[in-house]
Amino acid sequence: MENIALIESFSEFKDDKFIDRVTLMSILEDVFRNALKKKFGSDDNFDIIINPDKGDLEIWRNRIVVGDGEVEDDNQEISLTAARRIEPDFEVGEDVSEEVKLIDLGRRSILALRQNLISKIHEHDNTNIYKQFKELEGEIYTAEVHHIRHRAIIMLDDEGNEIILPKDRQIPSDFFRKGENVRGVIESVELKGNKPSIIMSRTSPLFLEKLFESEIPEVFDGLITVKKVVRIPGEKAKVAVDSYDDRIDPVGACVGMKGSRIHGIVRELGNENIDVINYTNNIQLYITRALSPAKVTSIKMNEEGSRAEVMLRPEEVSKAIGRGGYNIRLAGQLTGYEIDVFREGVEEDVELTEFSDEIDSWIIEEFSKIGLDTAKSILEQDSADLVKRTDLEEETVNEVLRILKSEFED
Repeated sequence: MENIALIESFSEFKDDKFIDRVTLMSILEDVFRNALKKKFGSDDNFDIIINPDKGDLEIWRNRIVVGDGEVEDDNQEISLTAARRIEPDFEVGEDVSEEVKLIDLGRRSILALRQNLISKIHEHDNTNIYKQFKELEGEIYTAEVHHIRHRAIIMLDDEGNEIILPKDRQIPSDFFRKGENVRGVIESVELKGNKPSIIMSRTSPLFLEKLFESEIPEVFDGLITVKKVVRIPGEKAKVAVDSYDDRIDPVGACVGMKGSRIHGIVRELGNENIDVINYTNNIQLYITRALSPAKVTSIKMNEEGSRAEVMLRPEEVSKAIGRGGYNIRLAGQLTGYEIDVFREGVEEDVELTEFSDEIDSWIIEEFSKIGLDTAKSILEQDSADLVKRTDLEEETVNEVLRILKSEFED
């Protein structure tokens, strides 16, 4: 294969991989020098001239002329007789430049050289992809579903880059078909070997925050700040927003008339219920707002500043706790406080942990998960509803109710 033909066959990489001229020349020279080292033992005395645009390549070996029979290093020295075959007037001590054809390297070396070049260009391409997506971490990105697997969805963007959406980063109600466009936030980018691994997430709180930025102009412009986002993906989310301009109602601006602005975000997240609340430094007021839609009667903070005892009217308790205990759990995550709910007008009650000698700890934990941690908070619930809201059997729930009732009857 002639030098020119070989260079022309490499031009496809420049077009396909968008490698700039300087980088391509550097990669080509590095690959050729490696081939020369393997063939001649050293490349120090070689000049490589590459012109990718014209498609030509020249390799010149420089050697010193020595007397016949005095050659000690074939790569560095050339005998006077051999030098005069190139140019008849060479003398001992002069430098001789002789062009080396790639075909002189041998067919195997040329094939290895091409493979090495492909590897170097892929490595360069992967490094650029890694840098590109590393800068996009935490940003919304769109890609097309290419392959659906049990544990992940493999997607491709417009440039053919592979994006992975793992099962545990998908909203439970997500259902995608091949060819469908999917939005998510770039969660992490890592180099595994020489290949970048790009992970997308739709369950991250950051995805919801970035959706607010993209869908609500005042957030994008910085007039409204998203202070914190907490989520139970596909179920419920709470978003605290603030504005430094008193003329702007941050909640109203985010929700829009009749929910018009937030509707697109809710739909994107599989009808996730989103509560938008006004952020405030007044922690008691912040907790009150976080427990919305429940109306709080009063709040008592403990001395350590980590727990809040919230008093509500009996009819407000279920609203504060929410379906599956989601509301109170998210309110605690949003404010950073452990929230204990108490019913107004109920003076006598007993912590559920007091019954640990009669009720197994794992059963007490199941009730605690849905915000029920006192005897009366459970007795006020319907047994059928308790079965639905917990992972407990009907027989177990009825036995717990019997034990608690007997306490108050006594």
